[in-house]
Amino acid sequence: MSGFSGAWLSAREPADLRARNTAVRKAFLDHLERRAKARGDAPLVILDLGAGTGATMRALHPHLRFATSWRLAEHDPALLALAREMAERDGLAAAVVAADLARGLSAELLSGIDAVTTSAFLDLVSAGWIDRLARTLARRALPFLAMLTYDGRQSLAPEHPFDETVHAALRTHQGRDKGFGPALGPGAHAHAAAAFRAQGYRTHEGAADWQALPGETDFLKMLVGGWAEAARDSGAADTALADWLALRQGQIGRGELAAHVGHRDLAALPPA
Repeated sequence: MSGFSGAWLSAREPADLRARNTAVRKAFLDHLERRAKARGDAPLVILDLGAGTGATMRALHPHLRFATSWRLAEHDPALLALAREMAERDGLAAAVVAADLARGLSAELLSGIDAVTTSAFLDLVSAGWIDRLARTLARRALPFLAMLTYDGRQSLAPEHPFDETVHAALRTHQGRDKGFGPALGPGAHAHAAAAFRAQGYRTHEGAADWQALPGETDFLKMLVGGWAEAARDSGAADTALADWLALRQGQIGRGELAAHVGHRDLAALPPA
């Protein structure tokens, strides 16, 4: 299930690319390269969960040293269409498939898969969903890479006294059911790492923080606007919130605002 527009995913992609943790990525890709050498000429097939427009595939593609094809699993029809269009534009081998991931990972979806990835997804799902994912992948000894999982840290520069009210409301909003049961939100990364270690996996973890720079106007406006909407849904005072949002949007327009958002990357590798 997805609740994100193509415009938002496009606006955030440059920040995503800067944030992705290179050491975690290397651990995952080194493991896949060993698998690829053992396989011979046949390409590895990577399944991306909640694929959106295919950003995970585009982020990893320049770093792949072996043949791959992708299976992009997404629920939103508009994003499915964009993913197909962008894969064709970039000449990337990708099968884009409609999948309701709230039901878990079906045997059909996992058929022929060599590895599983996701980006900015685990914080939307429940503890039970992650536990089932870890058990499912462990039965098939599939490596897993989860990038850009929100960890609850965020700040704006310059600071404002109302920031913490907005951020607290956002953290509350993060825990709501997104279609997968009560969302883990900032607790998702730690829960996932523990769940995979319980299955005997080795984990590699690292920071993957967004740095939204002054002048990245579209991205910052969408980011701050999204925070305000979540705060409003969580019961923040309307007048104070409106004043805060107007101030922040003005600062963005003048190139005076920067944002920092904490994320974590995780590579979970099965026993040799």
